[in-house]
Amino acid sequence: MNRIKLTQRGPEFSRLVYGTWRILDSGTTPQEINRRLHACLELGITTIDTAEIYGIYEVERALGAALALSPGLRDKLEIVTKAGIYIPCPQHPERHTAHYNATGAQLIRSLDASLRLLGTDRIDLFLVHRPDWLTRADDTAAGLNELLRSGKIGAAGVSNYSGPQFDLLSAHMDQPLVTNQIEFHLLNTEPINDGTLHQCEKLMMAPMAWSPLAQGRIFDPLNPAAVRLAAAASNMADRYDGANLEQLAYAWILAHPSHPLPVIGTNKLERLKSAAQSNSIVLEREDWFALWEAAQGRKIP
Repeated sequence: MNRIKLTQRGPEFSRLVYGTWRILDSGTTPQEINRRLHACLELGITTIDTAEIYGIYEVERALGAALALSPGLRDKLEIVTKAGIYIPCPQHPERHTAHYNATGAQLIRSLDASLRLLGTDRIDLFLVHRPDWLTRADDTAAGLNELLRSGKIGAAGVSNYSGPQFDLLSAHMDQPLVTNQIEFHLLNTEPINDGTLHQCEKLMMAPMAWSPLAQGRIFDPLNPAAVRLAAAASNMADRYDGANLEQLAYAWILAHPSHPLPVIGTNKLERLKSAAQSNSIVLEREDWFALWEAAQGRKIP
């Protein structure tokens, strides 16, 4: 597995990131999560992505229980977590409306809770999960700067920010933001055109790509784009040692010059192994555009 620095000064992550958004969908036990983390390590996938809100605020606790089963395991991993989205749920009956809160004070409270739940004294990368429309950027930055000074986080970044939102927050940071985690895949190519990936290149900063398989929509036989993608992948599979659509979809993201890190979200070990193989696929230029054409249902302008 290749490794990459998000910026020139780091941090350094595995090129593929293991995402935990759906990790509790099948009632997974700490033992099973522990086995999955070890499987990731064996494949060279050392970066684990999670968030405060995942699993309705239960995933971080489950990850902490899994990490506790293997002393030393946490030190072999890079942990990414996010905060800033708050929804009504049984744990928080005082909430009545879903909302964003990226005030500095709230981010610090959330990070402290994440450390406790994960059973660790530091987070390698802490992301503001969504832009908060009611908080000034200097307030958000003050919280992130405090967490950086304290050593509780190694680096700070954002998720789902536009270019101007990123620039505004960055202007108040003591240390540069190191990534923008965005939705980017064959069925959502907007970051190529809206300036988000151009900004990453300009800053020499690698983005992270969530939902790289479009939440499974690229396999939906009722989706015309998915049908076209299946045919295109089949036509080029022999040129890539029989690679399937899933592997080619990851390779398509990896090929972009901004060097995105796909956040894979499968709960199946065999698909983890399959995803890891995409790291070695180097798409020919025409095949990259053939997949784009299949996804869009049209030729390039």
